[in-house]
Order: sequence, then structure tokens, then C-alpha cells
Amino acid sequence: MTTYLEFEKPLAEIEGKAEELRAMARANPGMDVEKEAAALDKKAAQMLTDLYKDLTPWRKCQVARHPDRPHCRDYIDALFTEYTPLAGDRNFADDHAVMGGLARFDDRPVMVIGHEKGHDTASRITHNFGMARPEGYRKAIRLMDMADRFNLPVVTLVDTPGAYPGKGAEERGQAEAIARSTEQCLKLGVPLISVIIGEGGSGGAVAFATANRIAMLEHSVYSVISPEGCASILWKDAEKMREAAEALRLTAQDLKKLGVIDRIIPEPKGGAQRDRAGTIAAVGAEIGKMLDELSGKKRAGLISDRRKKFIEMGSKGLAA
Repeated sequence: MTTYLEFEKPLAEIEGKAEELRAMARANPGMDVEKEAAALDKKAAQMLTDLYKDLTPWRKCQVARHPDRPHCRDYIDALFTEYTPLAGDRNFADDHAVMGGLARFDDRPVMVIGHEKGHDTASRITHNFGMARPEGYRKAIRLMDMADRFNLPVVTLVDTPGAYPGKGAEERGQAEAIARSTEQCLKLGVPLISVIIGEGGSGGAVAFATANRIAMLEHSVYSVISPEGCASILWKDAEKMREAAEALRLTAQDLKKLGVIDRIIPEPKGGAQRDRAGTIAAVGAEIGKMLDELSGKKRAGLISDRRKKFIEMGSKGLAA
């Protein structure tokens, strides 16, 4: 069953009418409704194109959060083989918001790490809606260190509203864990590539995405804070999230201009949720290209290029 976003309600009505007609025809075999249903399909297709032709930043936030978008586990299951999950931070616990392990990508051994949000109520609670605690970042640090020692490229899949801000997380050193994870990214002597597949929220995303190459899906978002959080701080009113989304420049298109990301991965018409298999295949193709670009580069060059990339970040957009 299709889940429609708020701005897609007119589309839901048209597609619903087409489905009702076809349901009536199935119940009454002599009824011919295909001509009317096809006309509605055509109208719906045009409306879908118009809706997604020029999405506002706030609507892109809604699409990035769509519950039917492919999540980290979907990408790992489809793109990686021989995936062997590794658990625990060897200190406190295993954080289910972060998943990762050894795998093969196009028969190349890699370490894959990502945020997992879950796909239904039970799994979302289990994965804490993709909001990692300190032990999640310490697990990621452990896996990145292992990849470095065994000379394995690291692939990260980012999809988080941000790090978990709970009392226990703060007591166990949330800020320090995020900083250490970011530091680990910077000092890796192996290729590190990152894909923002949904939300890239705050330091919780940067801790995985301080990479040699960063790609974003067309309708994903990447920002220092959520629009709601920004609006609450600046205007004391979370309802001003639309204005905040505009000001934050959190879209893939804005971030490409600023030099924060390297490439944009096109999404199917209507967003990743409309063609999950096609989206996953497109992400896989870009991961392969980015790994090829970094293949054969020496350790010192990878570290130097990564540090230079982040030192210069934003200068291109500011100069323009």
C-alpha cells in the first residue's frame, strides 16, 4: 500500500480513483473501465512529474524521511555479498541504530557501516529510529580501525535524524564518541566513501561522512540541525520549519554547489520509495565508481586529500 506525503494528497486521490475502477472491474468481469483508468493514470503521472519537478527544501525533507525509502539493511542485502555483521563496542553494549561488518562489493572485500532506522514500529523502536548512542559510534570506530589494519575500503550509508540526545547517552560521552568517530574517519589510510541515503543529521551524520567521496541521493538532506530544531532555536516556533529549511541549504543541489558533497545520485520520478530496486541499483553504481576512483591511491595521499577536502569545504560556494 502506497504511503502518501502531505503534499501528495491530490495525487493520492487520482491514483485511488484509478484503483477503485480496476477493483470494480475485477469484481464485475463484464465491466470495461480500462479507458477511464488509463486516463487517470496519465493524469497521475503528469501530476507526479509536476510535484517533483521543483521540490522546496521542506518537501525534500519530507521525502528524505519517507518511511518506504530503502534503508541501510536494504542496500546491504541487495548490493553486498558475504556480509558478516560485527556487533558491540567492546565497552558497554551493541547499538542497533548502527549496523556494520565485513562484506564484498562486486567481489571486492570492504567494510560497510550504516545507520538503520527500521521499517515498521517494532523495528524502528529496536533501531531507535536510526539515532545512535555513544556505543554505536564506538562500534563504528572499532570497525573502521579493523578496516584500516586489513587495508579494506570503508563504505558508509548515512540515514539519521542525528545522534540520540538522551540522558544516558550524554552520561556515556556522546559528544566525545562523535568526535572520536570523526577523527577516525580523518586518519583512515584506506578509501572512505559515504552515501547520504535519507537524512544526514548533525554530527551524528558527519561522524560517518567525513569521507574522501560523498554522494547524496537527489531528494536526501544533510544539515547541521533539523529544520524543526533550527526553527525552535531561532524563532522559538517549530512551525517555522519551512523557513528554516530554506535557510539551512540542506538539499543535495545546494550542498553540491558549496562543495560539501561530490555527486548527486538521481532518484526515480516520485522519489526512491517509488522504485526501490532502481534506487538501490543507482547507489550501487555510484559506489562502484567512487571505489574505482580511489583504488590504488597511497595511504598518505588518501589522508591528505580527505583533510584538504574538509578544510576547503564551503569556500567554493562562498566565493560564488
